[in-house]
Amino acid sequence: MKKIVLLFGGLILLMSSCAPDDPIPVEPGIAILISPANDETCLDGAFINDTQSNVEFSWSEASNALSYEVVVTNLLSQSDQTFTSITNQTTLALTKAEPYSWYVKSIGQEGTTPSESDQWKFYLAGEGTVNYAPFPSELISPRSGANVVPDINNLVIFSWNTTDVDDDIEIFELYLDQIDGSKLFTTLDYQSNKTSIELEVENNVTYYWKVIAIDANGNQSSSGVYAFRTN
Repeated sequence: MKKIVLLFGGLILLMSSCAPDDPIPVEPGIAILISPANDETCLDGAFINDTQSNVEFSWSEASNALSYEVVVTNLLSQSDQTFTSITNQTTLALTKAEPYSWYVKSIGQEGTTPSESDQWKFYLAGEGTVNYAPFPSELISPRSGANVVPDINNLVIFSWNTTDVDDDIEIFELYLDQIDGSKLFTTLDYQSNKTSIELEVENNVTYYWKVIAIDANGNQSSSGVYAFRTN
């Protein structure tokens, strides 16, 4: 703070002046995903070789965003890749005939928190592939690492969500055990993308579970194994 001294006929006036405070940075907005389309087969990949295609990702410009991070996950290997872009589009080389999810982080000024878009899924088209396996099921409940309290009858609700670009899912295999999730517990006919079932469990036990979705052509995908403990 500066003090300015003014003299007027022997009268001393003290005046203070302050530099204005720095403006508070504005949080970046949320990007809206455009392409590749959600829950569909991406047919627009540009040929690189027999195993890879270039895929163009695009999204709406987000307010107050200075750059973007595109996070792409291979749903088979569960491996993530993060790419940076200063515009609202980028082109990435990906393996054909495999399922992916992606979302965009909007990066703002220093001191702000990146915002995240919705997450979309797609299959990258493969040479000669006419039918694709279902997307790996998203296990909703029980979540991995959760402590679950069974109801009075020792029942727990298991639920998951599954989509398929070909819309030909036929059955689900639910695996449940206390070792590694490799024991088939029950099989359910497909009714809808979101599936739930009540199962009896023991108290104070760690369980492992997964879901395998199988379509009319025998193509299948695994959710991966989740673990939870009952109280």
